[in-house]
Amino acid sequence: MVNKPPLIWLNVMIFSLSFGLAAFVAPWYGWQFGYSWEHLFWLVVCFSFCNLSITVGYHRLWSHKAFEAHWLVRLLCALGGAFALQNSALHWASDHRVHHKFVDQNDKDPYSAKRGFWYSHIGWMLRHYNQATYADYTNCRDLQKDKIVMWQHKYYLPLAVTMNIGVPLLLGWWYQDIIGMLLVIGAVRLVLNHHTTFFINSLAHIWGKQPYTDKNTARDNGILAFFTFGEGYHNYHHIFENDYRNGIHWWHYDPTKWVIKVCSWLGLAKKLRVAPALKIETARAEMRLKYAKKILSQQLQHQRIFTHIQQEFDGFVETLHDYYDLKKQLLESKANSAIQSYERSILTIRYRQVKMRLQEKKQRWQLLTKPYAY
Repeated sequence: MVNKPPLIWLNVMIFSLSFGLAAFVAPWYGWQFGYSWEHLFWLVVCFSFCNLSITVGYHRLWSHKAFEAHWLVRLLCALGGAFALQNSALHWASDHRVHHKFVDQNDKDPYSAKRGFWYSHIGWMLRHYNQATYADYTNCRDLQKDKIVMWQHKYYLPLAVTMNIGVPLLLGWWYQDIIGMLLVIGAVRLVLNHHTTFFINSLAHIWGKQPYTDKNTARDNGILAFFTFGEGYHNYHHIFENDYRNGIHWWHYDPTKWVIKVCSWLGLAKKLRVAPALKIETARAEMRLKYAKKILSQQLQHQRIFTHIQQEFDGFVETLHDYYDLKKQLLESKANSAIQSYERSILTIRYRQVKMRLQEKKQRWQLLTKPYAY
């Protein structure tokens, strides 16, 4: 029998008590006394505030340095993170950086998905699996220079109590339903915040597609993105972790990306980092090639077909490089007044020609690999 580490009783009690209140007591109270629109309204507001504090602040800002934020944004994320009751930003970011560095390595990844759904979802927080490195924040020296991060870390317990008890009490006093608000804004909201965040560590490594890389278990899943404020495009995130976006297309549901972008328009965020389009396109093409090779290897006469696909891949990637090289040259020429308008016109013509050629090759590549796509 394997000896398991000791239980972390505080976590066990918090998870058990909040779930019990949310799953059993809150419905009973609603049945007996009823809830009003105020309960639903503030549940949505507080749930969104907490999750966005985690996704915008804890994750994309502090864990991955995907952008820089005004002190007001950082303060709100620090308060919302304490409200979400997921430990301090310093501790959260430290764990998350280790996760990305050693993803799926059971002995190093703090919530490795290869140890099973339960472990990666919540089990890793119920026992002292990571006690040896619990207070090691050497991978977050940059965050230790952030006064708001360190203030929140130092006063995390009183902040967490104030937000999780004080806010529901205040709302309960205002609407004259203290017990109802404690149940809905306290327990129900907390359980929703916890498990929608935890789904990224568990379900997002099990359920979905891998359009960018198969070097780890991370998946892209639009359904999870809806419930996690855009964090469900996890396969993309694990290969381009410093991109402030998780959903890179306009139709991708990524409210976290939208909040960060709006903050940049308001002067509350800057230096938004974006992965190079060439690398994104190349990663997708390489995965389609890999899927095609895997499927064709099981068929007769596969070598001839795969050789054709490989040639199309090589041509497509070469044209990709040509296109983005010319695009860069054209942008640089527009910024350089010394370049003659004639030279710029030649560059523009070449750019448009390569762009048309790229569109043709991309269309042909996608059509050719469609039967083998993920």
